[in-house]
Amino acid sequence: MTRSVPGSEPNSVPPLVSEGSGARECLHCSVRHLSVCSALSCDEVRALEQITLSMPVPMGATLARSGEPRAHVFTVTEGALRLVRTLADGRRQVNGFVLPGDYVGLSGSDLHRYDIEAIADSRVCRVATSQMRDLRQRYPHLERKLLQRACQELDAAQDNAMALARLQPPERLADFLLRLAAREAMLGQVGNRVALPMGRGDIADHLGLTMETVSRTFTKLRQQGLIALPHLNVVEILDFTGLQRLANDDLG
Repeated sequence: MTRSVPGSEPNSVPPLVSEGSGARECLHCSVRHLSVCSALSCDEVRALEQITLSMPVPMGATLARSGEPRAHVFTVTEGALRLVRTLADGRRQVNGFVLPGDYVGLSGSDLHRYDIEAIADSRVCRVATSQMRDLRQRYPHLERKLLQRACQELDAAQDNAMALARLQPPERLADFLLRLAAREAMLGQVGNRVALPMGRGDIADHLGLTMETVSRTFTKLRQQGLIALPHLNVVEILDFTGLQRLANDDLG
């Protein structure tokens, strides 16, 4: 069974402490079908549980910093994280968002390439990289699942790079909202509401826009009848077809 670690300071990752209540059983995890753990049988999942710590990451906490040794890998089970890099001129680039079921730490580098920060109260399952390496050697189908995940992340990175290079702000935002909607569908969420755990500034730094442009573009999509904005962190998609047409307009 995974060991659960309670939180402490609001702006730092809590230190590991002795075993406590609230342990998460991997077999009953609500996002297991989305994670790399889905490649494992029941017995193999129990082996994974023995080396896994379930730990909270409070909103605003930094899970890892760019340049630090990559000692652990993580699976997000609740909340949301962002991958951030500070450019040489001081500008911030949000490379991506890590949502429930996502795996963090799949890299050929020995060092973290991004700051990993919580943008909501979150929970991750943490495994030492050395222990995950041993598990991959024991279970080749887990290795295949990780390779599949790496290919998916590469495809997503290429799609995002093409969008940033060719799309105008409305098309970029439409594409972003549709990707979030598709992800919520995978989590079993029904309906047309999309949660936005990230702020407008995060979206801007991810899409290569200014925060003012993002705000204006949200308003433009609302005025066009494509979306509604019932809350700051919720978008209601009113016209999926229109949004898809807009997102694909410049890509032919």
